[in-house]
Amino acid sequence: MTTHKFAVTLQEKRIQTEAELRQVVQTQGQLDGCVIIGIDFHAMHFDWESVSIKDCTFLGCDLSLELEQVLRKKGAFVYSHPDSLPYDPYRANLYTWRELLEGFSFDQDESIDYRIYTHFSKTKFRPPIHEALCQRIHDHAIDDALRKLLDFTEDGMTSRSCVGFMGGHGTLRTDPDYRKTVFTAKLLAEAGYFIVTGGGPGIMEAANLGAYMAGRTEQEMDLVFELLAKAPDFRQKGYHLVAYQILDRFPEGGESLAIPTWFYGHEPSNLFASYIAKYFSNSIREDTLLAICLYGIVFAPGSAGTTQEIFQDATQNHYGTMNYYSPMVFLGKQRYELDTLIFPLLRQLSRGTSYHDLLFITDEPQEVLRFLQDNPPLKA
Repeated sequence: MTTHKFAVTLQEKRIQTEAELRQVVQTQGQLDGCVIIGIDFHAMHFDWESVSIKDCTFLGCDLSLELEQVLRKKGAFVYSHPDSLPYDPYRANLYTWRELLEGFSFDQDESIDYRIYTHFSKTKFRPPIHEALCQRIHDHAIDDALRKLLDFTEDGMTSRSCVGFMGGHGTLRTDPDYRKTVFTAKLLAEAGYFIVTGGGPGIMEAANLGAYMAGRTEQEMDLVFELLAKAPDFRQKGYHLVAYQILDRFPEGGESLAIPTWFYGHEPSNLFASYIAKYFSNSIREDTLLAICLYGIVFAPGSAGTTQEIFQDATQNHYGTMNYYSPMVFLGKQRYELDTLIFPLLRQLSRGTSYHDLLFITDEPQEVLRFLQDNPPLKA
């Protein structure tokens, strides 16, 4: 039985272009331990015999069979690119809404996003092994791109002060909870927090929109809400058109992150998020979403999915799973203190724990900001 000893590095060098590859060779003299992603080597002339490539990994590169044999003999790991998939399992970056909506029209949705969803749905519950492995590799690539965006320290803290927003995906754009979420996210973004959502419509779109509109005036926000009222429901024709109209009116906006999934069905892409980390695996996606929001999560009113995320986040806090205890803010006293009693229950369950005083409930966006500023994450 053959065994391989993998090189272990804290920060593997990612190479995505021919220029980057030649620069690394010129400055370092070798490619040991590097990860080379998506380069077409067919028309590239390179003296592989003179360069060490021990434990170098080639992901989804276009290369001849002869070159692949040379690379493997020299100690490289080569993973070929499947031609039959509508997605790239070896992608090096997060998605953008423009990429996902390529092919979309208001009359017919033939977007890349929809094509991936329909492909995934055909074998969703019993995928062939090749498909299952490609989905896992894809989700790992998204993990990797997220790490690059958020730049984790060795103890798990992110370079960006991530605050997540959870809530109902069916919340209408005309709902008071939608409006309140927009202004809460706007305030937090203006204070320097990096807004993260589940990437769908409803409360999630509201939070990404709030971050996008950071710094805008009250009059500009009034115009935005007038436009949103034209198509308040994501199932309604014209839903995307309204978002395009807002982007046309305000082409420059603040950055935010969305983390959706294809698992729950085809929902419209969130046009107000700068970065989209879309997963096949919903369990990985939800755990990741909660884990990276170390500066807190704001829970607006939602249903079963939001309730699940509340207790999942409480579990991470209870055991200090992510190396930090993080604030949990409930934006809706009626929903969480009266209708469901979730907030009193969490107060009872958390008694005597390190995150007990990180629980907060309010109806006011300004109070959310004050609480998060006064209660940064605590090291576990």
